[in-house]
Amino acid sequence: MLSELKARLLAESCEDYLCRLFERIEKSSLNAFTTLAKVSALNEARQFDKNPCHGLLSGVPIAIKECISTNGIETNCSSRILRGYIPPYDAHVIERLKAEGAIIVGKTNMDEFAMGTSTETSCFGPTKNPWDQSCVPGGSSGGSAAVVAGGEAPCALGSDTGGSVRCPASFCGIVGLKPTYGLVSRYGLVAYANSLEQIGPLTHTVEDTALLMEVISGHDGRDSTSAEGERRSYLPGLKDGIAGLKIGIPKEYFGEGVNKDVEKAVWDGIHTLESLGASWQEVSLPHTRYALAAYYVIAMSEASSNLARFDGLRYGSRQGEDKDWHTTFSAIRAKGFGPEVKRRIMLGTYALSAGYYGRYYLKALKVRTLIKEDFLRAFKEVDLLASPTMPIPAFKIGERINDPLSLYMADVFTVPINLAGVPAISVPCGFAGHLPVGLQLIGPHFGEAAVLKAAQAFEAATPFHEAKPEVI
Repeated sequence: MLSELKARLLAESCEDYLCRLFERIEKSSLNAFTTLAKVSALNEARQFDKNPCHGLLSGVPIAIKECISTNGIETNCSSRILRGYIPPYDAHVIERLKAEGAIIVGKTNMDEFAMGTSTETSCFGPTKNPWDQSCVPGGSSGGSAAVVAGGEAPCALGSDTGGSVRCPASFCGIVGLKPTYGLVSRYGLVAYANSLEQIGPLTHTVEDTALLMEVISGHDGRDSTSAEGERRSYLPGLKDGIAGLKIGIPKEYFGEGVNKDVEKAVWDGIHTLESLGASWQEVSLPHTRYALAAYYVIAMSEASSNLARFDGLRYGSRQGEDKDWHTTFSAIRAKGFGPEVKRRIMLGTYALSAGYYGRYYLKALKVRTLIKEDFLRAFKEVDLLASPTMPIPAFKIGERINDPLSLYMADVFTVPINLAGVPAISVPCGFAGHLPVGLQLIGPHFGEAAVLKAAQAFEAATPFHEAKPEVI
């Protein structure tokens, strides 16, 4: 745990620890890091050794997803069009990490502009799953999950637009939290779909996730969607137990399409929570059947608008000799964006075009409201919801990349949470063969404390978080 690492860093050299970490990273075959901040990280480690600070993350190395702005460290969203772009400012979450003494070791691979479920659309090539390097690590924060699971960083930040923290957490056998929309500032997060995305932590344990949430959450006036109010604390009460907790089991999240081993592992997890004093009952989220369609219309529409700014003219990639504006703009984007990003831009532009806005985008927003109301009704009956994080374990690299629909379908249990704006965590709950399975615990708006407490109780009663892959 991070607390144990912090104690060790006070007894041994932080510089030596980081040197060993970088040696491991440089020998790695996971392709999980895109940029290493070796010089700055070692300089900070030396300063820490001379004068240890006492922040919540003093001397703790952390990896950062490529789409989160880091001052002086390239931030390219794993896209050719942004190669070479070095931001002149830090994201809010990076400011908070630095203020608490964390050391950034590098940026992690991701699906290009966070558009994917497998970390295969990156211009740097696919990241490999530490449990089986022929398999994907999940996406889009696959690099962040892989470095934590593979022992290349003790913790990482990702972003979650439709499951992009929870999916790789499930596939890689670690903990990943998608916070309530607005709880963590999006200032400095390269926008994909503004109304859906949140930055979240990826760690080995629930306690570490709670610790990172203590650091990165809170109001930020630079983000108009940032929730106001006093900062919340997540560590106190984490181990109070869950006696009397009511858990809802959405009937739409089980059955057809769910791998049998995944379903068994999740139900075993639910029964473990029951043995700890919780009770469960079936609930219904009837508009789940429309969630995927609504999500992809909204996300692609927002993406087509957000990505219009990337033209290679002001920063990032510049392709050859300039011609007239339209020709140059088209040529840069044709060469700079990958196939999946182009697909989503075109579909989003179509959905927003004259004559189709009401038919697609407006209708999707109405469905989103119905989905949110489903969750609000459910939380009048129960305290939390439980489900599989993903309907399947990690699949083979290349198995689904040429079938976009099958990739989109894999998000069926994660996208409703983003549409509703509620928090959800994925914790390891077993294995399907040799591949990890994640249990998803979902809470009401700003219910992170209850979600984390239930996840902590489950983790303390099971051995799955202790399992580590043998990475070669």
